[in-house]
Amino acid sequence: MIKVIIADDQPVIRDGLKFIVEQSNEIQVLGCAGHGLEALELCEKLNPDLVLMDIVMPICDGVEGTRLIKEKFENIKVMILTTFNDEDKVEQALKNGADGYILKAIESEELILTIKSVARGLQVIHKNAYNLVLKKLSSEIEAKDFGLTERESEVIKLIVFGKSNKEIASKLYLTEGSVRNLISSILFKTKLKDRTQLAVFAVKNNII
Repeated sequence: MIKVIIADDQPVIRDGLKFIVEQSNEIQVLGCAGHGLEALELCEKLNPDLVLMDIVMPICDGVEGTRLIKEKFENIKVMILTTFNDEDKVEQALKNGADGYILKAIESEELILTIKSVARGLQVIHKNAYNLVLKKLSSEIEAKDFGLTERESEVIKLIVFGKSNKEIASKLYLTEGSVRNLISSILFKTKLKDRTQLAVFAVKNNII
């Protein structure tokens, strides 16, 4: 069972989202919050697997709420769900540790599938939002030889294809610890921060 908290300042939307996601017998909504601080408090009390977080909320918005939750609960997934497709908000939410960023125009079945995917460790970004980030980050990353090994290049390819550490380990016949070490080495060599920047790096350097 995937335990979820919904954070949105509009009660009607919260109720609607709760109704939609609980159509899946694999998802249970533990509670709802009106802003990021309330979401943090619910995380402390209820220990969910995932927080479905709006961006624009009073008192504490979704960008700051994401930061607060990820700083205290690294294992809790935070998925941004919003009507706003704003480059700065996308970038900042991802920098603060968001595990997913999708728009409210998403279909009900897609929303349920996305929650399940993020809960299992995949990072999911709406195509339009991803294109905004890709455009911005592309100008920051120069193509050059970073001294990557063949195995490290294979890991990057699998990351771009959305594979979790466990799936990468199975594919390459490695332990999850070895995969984590390889990813740390890749980030160190390329001076990148996260998997999103690795995706941009892979495209610019013809790794995929």
